[in-house]
Amino acid sequence: MRTSAGPTIRVLLADDHPVVRDGLAAMLSTQPDLTVVGEAATGAEALRQTASLAPDVVLMDLQMPGMDGTTATAAIRAAHPEVRVLVLTTYDTDADITAAVDAGAVGYLLKDTGRHELCEAVRTAARGGAALSPTVAAKVLAHMRGDRGAGLSGRELEVLSAVARGQSNKQIARALRLSEATVKTHLLHIYAKLDVRDRTAAVTAALGRGIIRMD
Repeated sequence: MRTSAGPTIRVLLADDHPVVRDGLAAMLSTQPDLTVVGEAATGAEALRQTASLAPDVVLMDLQMPGMDGTTATAAIRAAHPEVRVLVLTTYDTDADITAAVDAGAVGYLLKDTGRHELCEAVRTAARGGAALSPTVAAKVLAHMRGDRGAGLSGRELEVLSAVARGQSNKQIARALRLSEATVKTHLLHIYAKLDVRDRTAAVTAALGRGIIRMD
């Protein structure tokens, strides 16, 4: 744990790479109004530390072992609605962005964000404002207009991502707590929106357009 003196915005770092946490802590420590009060290497640890440390902002990675960042974001927002979650990740697909925002993240930054922009984003998040990387903001606007991802809904993105992972309709239905008939309906909508005829073509089109990604 690292702290700095003075009245500050309290920040919790959640990332499974120690070198990333070290770099972020060093970067934020240059700002007199920002204090890193704790670090977490997993989503579950981030949830526990949010309860014990009461940070103002959680700087959250998406890909972590066990509970991922999106799930942790939703859990933190449910248990501690006053805490702001700001995603910091290398992933910028529609599926990741939509899932994070739906989970309650107030911002979404990429890890190539500069120091000044990152610090300002933390301040904006602490005030309850939205903080988006320019690339992410463009994707969000495009998605809202429907010209990115062909207007796929959040649930359709979840289904399509599961298809890309090789899951059957039965497995998808179980994981998302849907009926198989509902999964098939979602797939038909996906095919229509992407102008394809089958699962393979849908996945190929979505990957090519950056709508989903393969881990």
